[in-house]
Amino acid sequence: MKFSVFQVSRRGGREKNEDRMGYCYTRESGLFVLADGMGGHPEGEVASQLALQIVSALYQKEARPIVKDVPAFLASALMAAHHQILRYASEKGMLDTPRTTLVAAIVQGTSATWIHCGDSRLYVARDGELLTRTRDHSYIEHKNASASKLTAMNRNILFTCLGSPTKPRFDVTGPITLQQGDKIMLCSDGLWGTLSDAEIVRQLSQQPVSEAVPELVERALRSGGARSDNVTAIALEWETPDVFESTRGISTDSIHDGVFASTIQAGLLDLAAVDLDDAAIERSIAEINEAIRRSAARKT
Repeated sequence: MKFSVFQVSRRGGREKNEDRMGYCYTRESGLFVLADGMGGHPEGEVASQLALQIVSALYQKEARPIVKDVPAFLASALMAAHHQILRYASEKGMLDTPRTTLVAAIVQGTSATWIHCGDSRLYVARDGELLTRTRDHSYIEHKNASASKLTAMNRNILFTCLGSPTKPRFDVTGPITLQQGDKIMLCSDGLWGTLSDAEIVRQLSQQPVSEAVPELVERALRSGGARSDNVTAIALEWETPDVFESTRGISTDSIHDGVFASTIQAGLLDLAAVDLDDAAIERSIAEINEAIRRSAARKT
């Protein structure tokens, strides 16, 4: 695989940055993941960091060097992250649980598949056009009533996330076949909340990701002003030989089987101390498979 990648996270007018992002890859597979810890609940930065750690740890176990069943893996990893956040809150005796959104994509072979829960988005741009983007798990994007009937206060409220006492809802999309020059961007709502889809796609299409992503982040911060949300994005351009040498290009051709590279660090939590709850994951398998089946049925 060959791809160019760029990631950046900036604190806006918030007390702290609860966004987390990163990527991992093997010789034949790549994982890109972003989480946005939710304000109004305690330790959002722990929830987002834990989500990244669990997903990347499970990916390292599974990708040897590819993930055999990508949709099932993404669903299982998301549920594992959810259970670990709940376990963390239980062990700490917390009255409220840390919560986070999550969007994660796996690119391998010539295709991409992704999962999302909440309102952190994934965009795919092709030939200057928006090919697709995720649909937020918010009332404004799912409510049948017109947007005019929704108040400004509740229009963007999420109805699902990781870490909530209720089982998270999620959507799995793909696989889609990638073409030369396709660009995929994962971002927090701090970016898309102040920039239109058209502006995001135009910027992604006009520049390499190493230039487009920081420019988009700066625009979002300026548009948000003094009370801007945190702004985080990670984007990749698929197989870009014309810009590969001059940008943050990654080639996995020289990587040996069994080698795993990652930008996701242990950070706030000691990953070695995290007990992956295999029993909880197993109990969720039936629910996960049913959710995948329903998601696939909606697309046919």
